[in-house]
Amino acid sequence: MSVVFERASPWMGLRRVFGGFDGPLLAALALLAAIGLVAMYSAGFDHGTRFADHGRNMLLALAVLFLASQVPPHKLQQLAVPLYLLGIALLLVTALPGLGITKKGATRWLNVGIVIQPSEMLKIAMPLMLAWWFQKREGQLRVLDFAIAGVLLLVPVALVVKQPDLGTALLILASGVYVIFFAGLSWKLVVPVLVLAALAVTAVVLTQDRICQEGVNWPLLRDYQQHRICTLLDPTKDPLGKGFHILQGMIAIGSGGLGGKGFMQGTQTHLEFIPERTTDFIFAAFCEEFGLAGVLVLLASFIFLVFRGLMIAAQAPTVFARLLAGAVSLSFFTYAFVNMGMVSGILPVVGVPLPFVSYGGTAMVTLGLGLGILMSVARSRRLMQS
Repeated sequence: MSVVFERASPWMGLRRVFGGFDGPLLAALALLAAIGLVAMYSAGFDHGTRFADHGRNMLLALAVLFLASQVPPHKLQQLAVPLYLLGIALLLVTALPGLGITKKGATRWLNVGIVIQPSEMLKIAMPLMLAWWFQKREGQLRVLDFAIAGVLLLVPVALVVKQPDLGTALLILASGVYVIFFAGLSWKLVVPVLVLAALAVTAVVLTQDRICQEGVNWPLLRDYQQHRICTLLDPTKDPLGKGFHILQGMIAIGSGGLGGKGFMQGTQTHLEFIPERTTDFIFAAFCEEFGLAGVLVLLASFIFLVFRGLMIAAQAPTVFARLLAGAVSLSFFTYAFVNMGMVSGILPVVGVPLPFVSYGGTAMVTLGLGLGILMSVARSRRLMQS
């Protein structure tokens, strides 16, 4: 009796490594990357090595995407708890006196041989952890399980808010809330929160003349956070100070018109009226040069990316993969909505980049990791079917 072993061909090995990638998702990424490179060249060509560094960051994010896509979802599930605990530990170490690095009044960085920002890790570790939790509780969910998930979410959010870093805390909170919602959180609990939020916003708008007076302190908020909200409500009160960012961004967006002023022809941008034109406010520079037509293309790219991610989530084979892919997909929406909203003057100014367009190495790598997770979920399903 002879036993025959079939040898895997090199072609089959290459196919397993490079096959199964989601074409539409790659197309959306390619379009956003192209828009980002064009916008960065115009806004940052005279800003040192900003454009070259942006291209390097994109290549690094692409490498991270490729590596993450090779890790199947069940392996990602095994990493959930260690990554979450490591992220919490690093946040605690960052908060210790003398260990965290403070810049501009915020202690957000840690030197571990290289300078890292531990809160960035939680953008991915948080949805991983909650997806792992609900996978373990599959078929037996109780109110207590959602309460425990809320605690797991609020611990890192509170640590990041304390740094302070409201923008990153918002992104971590959103990623966790998406997982909890997709896990089956009742609308009976969601609607009251939304109603209370709407009432609170309405009350702030109606009473802005009184609560934004000098000497009035708001509970639970730092002075700079209070100033940002008051500046959002009326940026003309301090047009050369706290309202300068919002006003200049709105002027640039409005001056772009329908077709824009043209590539590298933005006066607000190149006369340096737009602050942080290569990072948080690059959307204003893009609007000025490419107008409404360019913005519609950018919005369509983000919408396609998010919906493609949600389609991948809907077809995922396990609860863990479905919750994780859904949360990651909507995280891209949160990034884009918050950045465009703050530049347009409908949200307070927070440090949230525009995905693949704004300059930033850590954020770019985090985005690449998120797309890699989506690609991993898509590839696992396709390779199972082939």
